[in-house]
Amino acid sequence: MSRRKRPAKSLTTRLTAGPDMLVEPIYEPDPDGRAVVHRSTVDTIGIMLRSGTITEEMHDAARAFEAVFSRAQFDPIVCMTLDRLPGSGSAADFTDAQLDARRRVGDALDALGGLGSPAGSCVWHVVGLQRSIREWALRQGWGGRPVRVEQAQGILIAALGVLAGWYGYGDDDRTAVAKRCRESLRQRAG
Repeated sequence: MSRRKRPAKSLTTRLTAGPDMLVEPIYEPDPDGRAVVHRSTVDTIGIMLRSGTITEEMHDAARAFEAVFSRAQFDPIVCMTLDRLPGSGSAADFTDAQLDARRRVGDALDALGGLGSPAGSCVWHVVGLQRSIREWALRQGWGGRPVRVEQAQGILIAALGVLAGWYGYGDDDRTAVAKRCRESLRQRAG
């Protein structure tokens, strides 16, 4: 005797991601009626660029920060540990590229006022961890206090403007001079 298939529901249930989650689970039924979980991230920076909220320079600065953040491996992605494999080293061993990326993330956050500042916290969570502005505003906010979504978007726009200048994006001669000064200081220190 075969079971009768239940009709698939057309409604999609979206749940908000928890504070430790990078993606939003989306529960929807498959053709057989069983619940299936999909994970989706929010491309906040891409959405803001398409809507004209941020400039190309801000977008490029955000993508540069995102790439360095990924190389630094600050994101709390949980997977099987490779400690048991021969020659894998311990979990505390970082490569030179990771250490350099962590230093560069720290320098960028210092330019934004540090991780404890509104701009630094917003860029860390929204650009680095790829959470939505709304999630950062409601769950994290600044100093643990919730922030209105409109204010959070303004904080992110201002932070991306500073970040674009710090990375040297834009037509402004001051940003090019600042970038050259940073590079010469790094060469002297390193």
